[in-house]
Amino acid sequence: MKSLGPGLITGAADDDPSGIATYSIAGAQLGTKLLWTALLTWPLMAAVQMMCARIGKVTGQGLAGNFKQRFPRWLLLVFVIALLTANTINIAADLAGMADAAAMLTRINSHWFVVIFALLISWATVRLQYQQIANVLKWLVLVLFAYPVTAFVVGANWGQVLRDTLVPSMPHSGDEWAMLVAILGTTISPYLFFWQASEEVEEEKSAGQSTLAQRRGATPEELELRNIDVGVGAFFSNMVMFFIILTTAITLNRHHITNISTSREAAEALRPFAGNFAATLFTLGIVGVGFLAIPTLAGSAAYAFAETLGWRQGLSKKLKQARWFYALILVSTAAGVAMDFIGVNPVKALYWTAVINGLLAPFLLVAILIIAADKKLMQNQPSSRLGWIVVALTTLAMFAAGVAMFIF
Repeated sequence: MKSLGPGLITGAADDDPSGIATYSIAGAQLGTKLLWTALLTWPLMAAVQMMCARIGKVTGQGLAGNFKQRFPRWLLLVFVIALLTANTINIAADLAGMADAAAMLTRINSHWFVVIFALLISWATVRLQYQQIANVLKWLVLVLFAYPVTAFVVGANWGQVLRDTLVPSMPHSGDEWAMLVAILGTTISPYLFFWQASEEVEEEKSAGQSTLAQRRGATPEELELRNIDVGVGAFFSNMVMFFIILTTAITLNRHHITNISTSREAAEALRPFAGNFAATLFTLGIVGVGFLAIPTLAGSAAYAFAETLGWRQGLSKKLKQARWFYALILVSTAAGVAMDFIGVNPVKALYWTAVINGLLAPFLLVAILIIAADKKLMQNQPSSRLGWIVVALTTLAMFAAGVAMFIF
């Protein structure tokens, strides 16, 4: 229990309102056909996040700081600008999803909640110290249990569920391949790579290791504890994904309701078939996990930019000590609010953002594999051969899914 921290938070943040929307669309449109993906993505996500955690723990700096030493500056800027763009759209969609869910529960106009949630999250991110933020985020993980409970309340044909979980049903059309890419992109997502490595650095800073020299290297016990942390976080992330697909499949798809584009629509559509209790649980989960995900989205881009451009950075620092770092967090959150107010529908763009993430992630994974195998950068503690092979297979699978989407 003591070892749980960055990995648990990262895994839970993966199931943000935008991820919930993607999984709901998958369940509504394709039923239980893609349940097997949760079983596949658990070890793949865990291996990727373990590698990112190891890079942060051993090198004492985040991914962008390590990329800076191996790759051209222009390429790194392409990566971080793409990350910021995708994250800002995600923030807008998450705020919209949270606000819509809160409006369902209170009957108050959702625009008020967009502003309230953005201000509350921004205040907490700027004013609280890293350890305080981490402790709050860890407790927020409990809201994820709303989704397994909802699935059991609704009821399912568990024999069919078991078959579709253990026997993969491969996509047959371009839309189905695009959905698979979207699931991979929202589960094995670029912002999680940067956040995981940077939070390992924050953990070391909070333990008193303030200089890069002090943070370099890690004991076998530290690495093992981090693997446990990441493994548990990845398990919870993919368990929740499984139950969201299942819940929407056995309610919406079964009743031929396939035109779902937001997490709110999924929650509203559940009510006639699953009852008020299940729909309310589903809705509360959207609000709670949004508080977990938005600091992660804004923070990961800020860490990447700060390391790329040499800014002072870190959630452990005060505003006046890392002005540009916090400015980027506030600007990306404000941009997300603006998108919700000027008529841009970020939720409609979200599905394709997940697809774009699915197409970009394998290129980032290639860079991560190069860093993880570099004995000099990794202080003679490179990634294990098994871990490297699993992440390499993940990279190939994501490349293959992206190519198949275009072919079909």
